[in-house]
Amino acid sequence: MSKIDSLKAQIASLASEEIAEIFRWLAEKDWGLWDGEIAADSDAGRLDFLQGEVREGEVNGTLRDL
Repeated sequence: MSKIDSLKAQIASLASEEIAEIFRWLAEKDWGLWDGEIAADSDAGRLDFLQGEVREGEVNGTLRDL
């Protein structure tokens, strides 16, 4: 049995409150990873094109507030 299969079996035996706690922890972990990826992309200049799009939208009058 793989580690993932073992974890799935263990999670299946948990109470719903415990599953919810694991879900929250995984969601926080996922958002942390995502934040790290965005920061790395920004530091590497891979998001610089977005500034150009904003400037172009300002010039063209097509920029909208979110």
